[in-house]
Amino acid sequence: MESNRQMKFRILVLVLVSFFTKAFASDNFPKAQGVTWSSFNFKSMLTWSPKPTNYSYTVEFSELGRNRERTPHCIRTMETECDLTAELKNLKATYNADILSEPMRGVNSDLVEFPHVTSERFSPYSDTLIGRPEFKIEVNNDERKTTLLVTDVPTALFKNVNERLNIRDVFGDDLLYKVTYRKAKSTGKKEKISKSSIIELTDLDQGVSYCFNIQVYLPSRAPEKQHGELSHIQCSPEDGTSIFEEYGMGVIVGAIFIIILAITAIIIVIVMCCRRRKQPKNTGKEGLPLNGV
Repeated sequence: MESNRQMKFRILVLVLVSFFTKAFASDNFPKAQGVTWSSFNFKSMLTWSPKPTNYSYTVEFSELGRNRERTPHCIRTMETECDLTAELKNLKATYNADILSEPMRGVNSDLVEFPHVTSERFSPYSDTLIGRPEFKIEVNNDERKTTLLVTDVPTALFKNVNERLNIRDVFGDDLLYKVTYRKAKSTGKKEKISKSSIIELTDLDQGVSYCFNIQVYLPSRAPEKQHGELSHIQCSPEDGTSIFEEYGMGVIVGAIFIIILAITAIIIVIVMCCRRRKQPKNTGKEGLPLNGV
């Protein structure tokens, strides 16, 4: 009976020690707050708060179901962010991370377990935000076809030291582009989905200026994450060239000068004809010469 009481007493002591130890640790090493993943063009960052004073943070991360890892630049750091871009090698995997609150570098502690906070799950392939693409507009000479030449957005990932990957290298056939276009003087819009970075449009009215927006479209993702940022609006030129562009200023000035000369000559001829008609004509005896007396 006595041994049971002693056992219960020891358990109670251990519980109390553990409780007060954790309370002490929480007071000295506050837990991280607002732990958030952010990723833009596959540059993946983990951020949190507050800024530490007399303690530090250590980041541990892992694929779900695998052992936790650490990256050297996020061990006992005084920063409140950790760049994990190069560490998340399996882009399609799902990750989570723990932010541990620990003593500063060079400071020892008797604590075995430090306060920590676990992040939400994150997958680079499914969650990174894709930026706006750049593109050029080419209109055929006969104006029957307009081609949009899209530059695939570069990412923060590298194949090797000197070769950066773009989004087509990463997404492959999953990558589509959505084009939204309208007549420059209209509000009605149309859409086109393209698998290629070279987008040809043949349903446009000839001689009409059109305005275009392009964005990445990833239908394999969750609906709220399927679209990248919209590009800047670009518009095709108006139909044809002006008369000044077609013939040049010199030719036009020469033509105007010739026209003025022609009009002047016509006016002179008309004036002379009018004067001749107004002169009196001599008829009958009045028109004969006088004979000598």
